[in-house]
Amino acid sequence: MRKCFPKNRLPLPTIKSSFHFQLPVIPVTGPVAQLYSLPPEVDDVVDESDDNDDIDLEAENETENEDEVDQNFKNDDIETDINKLKPQQEPGRTIEELKMYEHLFPELVDDFQDYDLISKEPKPFVFEGKVRGPIVVPTAGEEASGNPGNLKKGVVRKANVSPKGDEGDRKPTCMDLAKEDMKDNDRTSQQQLGDQNRTISSAQGLNNDIVKALDRITLQNIPSQTAPGFTAGAKKDYSLPLTVLTCTKACPHMATCGNVLFEGRTVQLGKLCCTGVETEDDEDTESTSSVEQGSVEVSDGPTLHDSDLYIEIVKSTKSVPEYSEVAYPDYFGHIPPPFKEPILERPYGVQRTKIAQDIERLIHQSDIIDRVVYDLDSPNYTIPEEGDILKFNSKFESGNLRKVIQIRKNEYDLILNSDINSNHYHQWFYFEVSGMRPGVAYRFNIINCEKSNSQFNYGMQPLMYSVQEALNARPWWIRVGTDICYYKNHFSRSSVAAGGQKGKSYYTITFTVSFPHKDDVCYFAYHYPYTYSTLQMHLQKLESAHNPQQIYFRKDVLCETLSGNTCPLVTITAMPESNYYEHICQFRNRPYVFLSARVHPGETNASWVMKGTLEYLMSNNPTAQSLRESYIFKIVPMLNPDGVINGNHRCSLSGEDLNRQWQSPNPDLHPTIYHAKGLLQYLAAVKHLPLVYCDYHGHSRKKNVFMYGCSIKETVWHTNDNATSCDIVEDAGYRTLPKILSHIAPAFCMSSCSFVVEKSKESTARVVVWREIGVQRSYTMESTLCGCDQGKYKGLQIGTRELEEMGAKFCVGLLRLKRLTSPLEYNLPSSLLDFENDLIESNCKVTSPTTYVLDEDEPRFLEEVDYSAESNDDLDTELAENAGDYEPSAQEEVLSDSELSRTYLP
Repeated sequence: MRKCFPKNRLPLPTIKSSFHFQLPVIPVTGPVAQLYSLPPEVDDVVDESDDNDDIDLEAENETENEDEVDQNFKNDDIETDINKLKPQQEPGRTIEELKMYEHLFPELVDDFQDYDLISKEPKPFVFEGKVRGPIVVPTAGEEASGNPGNLKKGVVRKANVSPKGDEGDRKPTCMDLAKEDMKDNDRTSQQQLGDQNRTISSAQGLNNDIVKALDRITLQNIPSQTAPGFTAGAKKDYSLPLTVLTCTKACPHMATCGNVLFEGRTVQLGKLCCTGVETEDDEDTESTSSVEQGSVEVSDGPTLHDSDLYIEIVKSTKSVPEYSEVAYPDYFGHIPPPFKEPILERPYGVQRTKIAQDIERLIHQSDIIDRVVYDLDSPNYTIPEEGDILKFNSKFESGNLRKVIQIRKNEYDLILNSDINSNHYHQWFYFEVSGMRPGVAYRFNIINCEKSNSQFNYGMQPLMYSVQEALNARPWWIRVGTDICYYKNHFSRSSVAAGGQKGKSYYTITFTVSFPHKDDVCYFAYHYPYTYSTLQMHLQKLESAHNPQQIYFRKDVLCETLSGNTCPLVTITAMPESNYYEHICQFRNRPYVFLSARVHPGETNASWVMKGTLEYLMSNNPTAQSLRESYIFKIVPMLNPDGVINGNHRCSLSGEDLNRQWQSPNPDLHPTIYHAKGLLQYLAAVKHLPLVYCDYHGHSRKKNVFMYGCSIKETVWHTNDNATSCDIVEDAGYRTLPKILSHIAPAFCMSSCSFVVEKSKESTARVVVWREIGVQRSYTMESTLCGCDQGKYKGLQIGTRELEEMGAKFCVGLLRLKRLTSPLEYNLPSSLLDFENDLIESNCKVTSPTTYVLDEDEPRFLEEVDYSAESNDDLDTELAENAGDYEPSAQEEVLSDSELSRTYLP
């Protein structure tokens, strides 16, 4: 049926991004250089030689029996050069150059004499330049000069966030995410439902005038004051249930209400629904019916969301389009819904039906409306005034929607914007819809996706956030949509625009939604949004709530991004027990754990996992305190702030994938990578090599949570050169942490992990930190965008609760790793040690990173899922299905962690 479609170009003036950012340096080679060299008209040309009918035929007639693949097939992408595989610490920069990072490691030199610490010991610690005893506290030399003139795009020195303070002014925060299993609590659920009903009744007091008065709230540059009749505009620190707005009388003047809420840079809230807040008696919502699917516990403890603080942070966030609006989900906040969301059962034949409906466009062209209703490329386009036409918007932080065309009365084609300074990477979407009618089935087609397949074919649903629902005390994103499928369409681009490849076809995500409320304002997203401003808000809330006598917390600035936003660097550990010799030495000698996340902006699940990690590390849980006493955590929670802010899917403003720049990062084009690598190089130079490095990612084409690591033997083994692999003796300690997580984290799947080093991944963080810095436990942790097909969450779509839990479980895994590597430091019961020894000695198959498919996995459709490794790369070479499973010998399994640095090669 697809061959009935003539190839066509997208209805755009150019497939380059609608926004342009002038780079300080234009690369000589690479995709950005190629993009700048393209003639202006190339995007409008579809080369007739780009005939990929043969490829289509191949894809649709793949063999049913994967076991028939040639047994002698070898993957050319696997690195086979032993010399390249062998980790070799490379300083990269001189010790003089690395001195610029000294001020980001004050924990290595601070003597804590001015701190009010809890414990007192008889021996004071006096720092005299030399430290007697077994503890060595190395530094890289003198303090950096701190000349601000040289730090435009380099390291930015910021006023230190002092860990000390008055305990009476800062109360400890209790964020108990340490429970290893989430338990249903009927009494808690009933109490929450009762509280929710009380909140709903208070929300009913909002009349239409108040809601209309909040339509398009504008934040002007006038003195801040509160309008008469409003108590606070928005309630701070809310938790379930949420009262978004409180009011004692109607606001008489809309303009006054909107203009006096805040001061500073002009910012607008998106259009609020003008029909007021519907009462529960008048609605039949999807959320209400979804509650019947089964209740699960909602996390207790204070929330990190503060609507007022979020607005203040947005004012200082710099975007290329200079956004002046705030999306309501980011303003209201999100809490996990109190019900489970199962993976969607896909009706048989839905894809064929959708393709047939698309073909009807050619046969019955007179039935096609073909009206543009939203267009970033034409700022002066007319917004339709008809009541039955949907209105769209994406002009807010992390938003991505370029153009909308009405095809039929209730059907719309949507086109996503390319990453800035790029002409592709279309996957992430986040946009607003309003003007809907309840009970009407609206079909949305996102027509310029690029991946060959998606979990949208296997049960994943897009996310929707309803403002009406939020006003009714349900401020959460929920999975919605029916008749969802992902398929190749008739749009393509030229071989020149595709980088010399054959003309690349685009793909369509289609889904149908019926809205529960009239004239609501709803938001759709690829995954749970997590903006840069949200991160800054969460970090400020954590900083203000922690106990400075117990927790050492610092928030520094690693560097400035290309557009002038700051990249935060967080340090978390336990305060020393006292400011005396032994305790200061113990403090400085703690091993480091280095964590990073969100190098790919579209992988928002990585930020939710990081949020779980940060909250756990800052909690008052005894296990968390033990963890802080065991490690010093250096965390870069968002490696690509500019990409996140501007709604990119994969790239930074340089138009490049930052996770392919770790080998030779450019300080002008890739400042966050350059300085994050510099921190690791500094730690290696001062003999504080991190015990663990982990980069949090998201994966769009696999289920569960899993890890990629680095192993010489397993890489060589996958080349089928078994003789060579048998001669290599390698400590299997790199597999300890994934094994621990597979036992304690319900969403984690050990059988999806891989420790193969591929040539195409040699410039990623995981491989560079392993090979150049010398960190054996260097990982990428991938979290699914869809859901789980094993364990406790089997058959369920993943939510923010499960993602945050994964972040907390990762912390628990680190503590168990510490106990395994240093068992004598802990007074542990023998039963626990026996359990963990059994854990390490347990056998677990390790499979190819690109071909593993669970038994009875997803059904076959026209295109097979490309299970490519490392954050769903488009051009990964698939490993052979028959490559087999590597299983280490018992001798390798029991190698002690004291031998971690020893690798014997022939």
